[in-house]
Amino acid sequence: MIKVEHLNQSFGKKRVLDDINLEIGEREVCALVGRNGAGKSTLINSLLGMLPVGQGAISINGVRVTKKNDSWKKSIAYLPEKFMLYPMLTGLENLTFFAEAVEKKADGARMEEVLRAVRLWDDRGQQVKGYSKGMLQRLGLAITLYQNASILILDEPTSGIDPMGRKEILEVLKSLTDKTILLSSHHLDEISQVCTHVAYLENGKMAKYTVGEFLATHNLGGLSS
Repeated sequence: MIKVEHLNQSFGKKRVLDDINLEIGEREVCALVGRNGAGKSTLINSLLGMLPVGQGAISINGVRVTKKNDSWKKSIAYLPEKFMLYPMLTGLENLTFFAEAVEKKADGARMEEVLRAVRLWDDRGQQVKGYSKGMLQRLGLAITLYQNASILILDEPTSGIDPMGRKEILEVLKSLTDKTILLSSHHLDEISQVCTHVAYLENGKMAKYTVGEFLATHNLGGLSS
């Protein structure tokens, strides 16, 4: 579970996040929504401990996010919008590299499990320079899933992907029924397909809705459908 209490974040004199309160319960899939510059990246970086908390508190699965205590990191995995893969390595070799960055020896059975989950097992021996954008994104998701964290934070996981690639990513996300997910997105159609709730940022303030409530009460010309 993610719990944010009275979070304030400022850059200079500009207050970006203003008294943010948010709870994302176990196995919820919550979309993080807001126009460009609303503070989505600031919130994500705060949740990941990459940005020190100005005022307030953040807890991950009941553990306070602080510099001194990093045990909460085991509960959370992050897929950035843009990430670095090695184009001359195969999909399996990329996964092995990142797996062995956090443990001495990669778990072969676990790697097969996550590659099958994202439908890349049959393409595991192909160099990723030949992967489509959708395949690259699914490989990034496999690397994220390998950590077996209970909470996933996904930053625009379908950004720049063609309709078929988006469909494949959404199908994978729908299958992750045992995960708690915070999903940054500006596509209303994918929010309605995979999310249970919406955390909406506007003018530094946040409100949380069910997806049905959000779609019924917000006319967002800046977001795409």
